[in-house]
Amino acid sequence: MPPLRTALLQSSGVPGDVPANLAVLDAAAGRAASAGAGLLITSELFLTGYAVGEDLARLAEPADGSGAQGVAAIAARHGVAIVHGYPERAGETLYNAAQLTGADGARLAQYRKTHLYGDFEEKWFTPGDEPVVQAELGGLTLGLMICYDVEFPENVRAHALAGTDLLAVPTAQMHPFAFVAESVIPVRAFENQMYVAYVNRTGPEGPFDFVGLSALAGPDGTVRARAGRGEELVVGDVDPEFLAASRAANPYLRDRRPGLYSSLT
Repeated sequence: MPPLRTALLQSSGVPGDVPANLAVLDAAAGRAASAGAGLLITSELFLTGYAVGEDLARLAEPADGSGAQGVAAIAARHGVAIVHGYPERAGETLYNAAQLTGADGARLAQYRKTHLYGDFEEKWFTPGDEPVVQAELGGLTLGLMICYDVEFPENVRAHALAGTDLLAVPTAQMHPFAFVAESVIPVRAFENQMYVAYVNRTGPEGPFDFVGLSALAGPDGTVRARAGRGEELVVGDVDPEFLAASRAANPYLRDRRPGLYSSLT
């Protein structure tokens, strides 16, 4: 099975302007496809912007709304699967969501952030209650998570036990927490024997200052692609053969003793 070339779009887009963000995504998908990528991942709430205040409720859409339709058209036009972050409206309830769209424009998976961070998110969003959402892509099992979710080791371990090969994590990581991108993400990949694609926003936005540093980390704990602090598209390979060899050599999941961990739940 060939590697899945994966592109990370580190961008804050244009907060509050969905058409402009779709244009940014379209251009990035074209560059990703030219680089041979089969998957493109955006940052958290990329479609609308993160710190958009009262506009968040107005900009939120259903999972099959016009924004998702725009993403589907971009995916099909460039032949690239896309994970995008957006605010989902379900009736009167808002979720911080991520969606996986296949290279043919079909929706493959939909995830709602389970761990909300800070007063801003708790004001606007309801937490999701499905911790492991997966889909098959390019012969790999792809899992979805959003930002703060990945900082809970139980969350990522649940994905490992469910067979996730590549964990896509749209994020909005801000100062002073750069160590999450620099240190936590490679450790999560190693201790769970998976690839983790952590895709951040960048620069100042409202009261926040996002650190960038998006990364694709491998199961050996090394970073295969790393962005800097600014707007950037970086590309790295998710290699199923290397993943299989790494899992065969690393005993973490085999050596677990779940009976000792009952106090965690």
